[in-house]
Amino acid sequence: MEVDGSYDPMDGLLSSNAEKWLEDCSNIKNIVIGNNKQKTAVIDNGILPKLLQLMEDESVSSEIRIEAAVILGSVAKGTENHIQSLIDAGCVQVTLKGIYSNNMKYVEACLRCLRSVYLSNKAPADQVFQDPSTISHLIYILPKTPTTEECITSIFSSCCKSTTHQNILCSNGIVAAVAPLLNYNIYKVQMPTLKCIAVVCYRNEMVSRAVASATFNGEPIPSLLVKLMARNKTSEMQMASAKCLTYLYRSGGLTADNPLIPLKTLPTLVRMCKKDRTLEENIDGAETLAYLIEVDPELQKIASITDHVITTLAVYLKYTDVQQISTKPHCKKDIDWGLEMKQAAFKAFASIGANDEDIRKKIIETENLMDHILMAMNSDNSKVQGAATRCLHSLSRSVQQLRTTFKDHSIWKPLMKLIQIGNDEVLSIASSTLCNLLLEFSPSKEDILESGAINMLCKLAMEEDPALKLNGVWGLMNMAFQSEEKVKSQIVETLGAEQLFVLLSDDDATILMKTLGLLRNLLSNKPHIDSIMSFYGTQVMQAVVFILEGDHSIDIKEQTLCILANIADGDRAKDYIMENEDVLKKLMSYMNHSDPQLQIAATYTISNLVWNDHDDVKCYRRQEKLRELGVQKILQKLLDTPNQTLFEKVKTALQQFS
Repeated sequence: MEVDGSYDPMDGLLSSNAEKWLEDCSNIKNIVIGNNKQKTAVIDNGILPKLLQLMEDESVSSEIRIEAAVILGSVAKGTENHIQSLIDAGCVQVTLKGIYSNNMKYVEACLRCLRSVYLSNKAPADQVFQDPSTISHLIYILPKTPTTEECITSIFSSCCKSTTHQNILCSNGIVAAVAPLLNYNIYKVQMPTLKCIAVVCYRNEMVSRAVASATFNGEPIPSLLVKLMARNKTSEMQMASAKCLTYLYRSGGLTADNPLIPLKTLPTLVRMCKKDRTLEENIDGAETLAYLIEVDPELQKIASITDHVITTLAVYLKYTDVQQISTKPHCKKDIDWGLEMKQAAFKAFASIGANDEDIRKKIIETENLMDHILMAMNSDNSKVQGAATRCLHSLSRSVQQLRTTFKDHSIWKPLMKLIQIGNDEVLSIASSTLCNLLLEFSPSKEDILESGAINMLCKLAMEEDPALKLNGVWGLMNMAFQSEEKVKSQIVETLGAEQLFVLLSDDDATILMKTLGLLRNLLSNKPHIDSIMSFYGTQVMQAVVFILEGDHSIDIKEQTLCILANIADGDRAKDYIMENEDVLKKLMSYMNHSDPQLQIAATYTISNLVWNDHDDVKCYRRQEKLRELGVQKILQKLLDTPNQTLFEKVKTALQQFS
């Protein structure tokens, strides 16, 4: 590169001629603006270390230091490789030091450079948070100028990546610092401010409550956010404001019945899904809508009837490269918009139909929906696979769809394929969906069983990941319900008695509950009970005692007592209880318990133990032993119970004694 004949400013800057450094910096600044080739030349010629050295040298004039920072900021607007070179050279550390300068122009130049660096995924987020004083100083200088406001809110929105980061920002006063900016009529400041608020509130209850209760000039922040969702604002601003309110609600700052959510935020997000918006807004709108309504049935109902949203989302599935509105130039590269639109629609459908059968019916009637889902499940794109499977999981809660549509399309085939080869995120939702397909009324259950589901589910039940382990146990529980003895035997043999009892010791209450459910389903039907207890009776009784003695919830202990009731229903299995006086004493203590659930379950077990179908001697001996222990007296006292269900169980048991 030549400037002014044969003189090269890059060579000049590297020379010892300090008198020309300002001119050299100015020339380099001018040639790198908008020119990636010259940015590369700056890096290749070793100029970055020199620029950083000038910035750190306080004996160098402020004009040179500012020009050096501006050059680095220009390089940071280049490619990902340019940004990586800046990071490797130590640009972040130097510019973070620069924010402490008394020269505001230099501070602004450093902040602009940092903002550009942190817009990249390569940027080291933790560096901003390493020194606690950095955050407090950034928040201190934030209101100094429009540039500091714009850059610092943008930096925070890009580098805040964890709950720890959110809490640090909150404790340093970020809420009070950004509240005035929402009322500040400068678009370049308001947009990064909205993004900053969204990031610090996301899944953080403490910060969300602080934001929701904060005010500016007596007006709550949520009200200020609603003003920025008005239709006279840009779509970008409406979307960003709606996202803030969505995160405030989902994190506990606002409630679902707050009018700002169903009457303002939800309709805005549906509006973002329309064809008159950009593709980015369509996708962002559908995904945020899915998150907004994901856990609240009432919001799901409102969404389903808002502005034909189901029909609108159905159009996403037919998207081709014909664009309705031009996307931003930097967003066009390497994006398959068809796949992005599909996954956004699937996520929204999953949330809208999560709890209501009539809504699911409307969704399932979408033209060729199941074909689109099947195609997406076979996609190489894990994001699309996951969204399609999530949609399928939501629809699989419908008894009618399990019996009709799911059977007709053999949905279980791609589902099992995903469980075998999918990534962890897809595996979790796919295995959860499979649990629904294994319910007793599902016609796919037999096909799934014949395709090796027991091996697959047992493998999941041995996973370290609690979600996968839970799905494995849950699936086995559904598989065992009212199954043939050979199926139950296969489950026990494949899982192994040792692993079954490892699961019964799990710290996760949900996993323990489903394992007890599995055991209860295995121990049903007299012949099956006797068969399984003949092999594993000792271990089962040990597990029962272990749980009944443990510090568990009422529900878990009730389920355990129900297992005992099932064992007591077997012909030979009864002996395992009768020969264990420790268990008999526990049954008596639970008959006297203050909780009716436990009293009913314990009494039902006693009733099964004394039940006499054949008027045989063994039954008489059982009755005599229980009478000697005082069981009959406890039953007689329980006749005074006000609980009708318990009364009937007690009455039935006493009739057997007589």
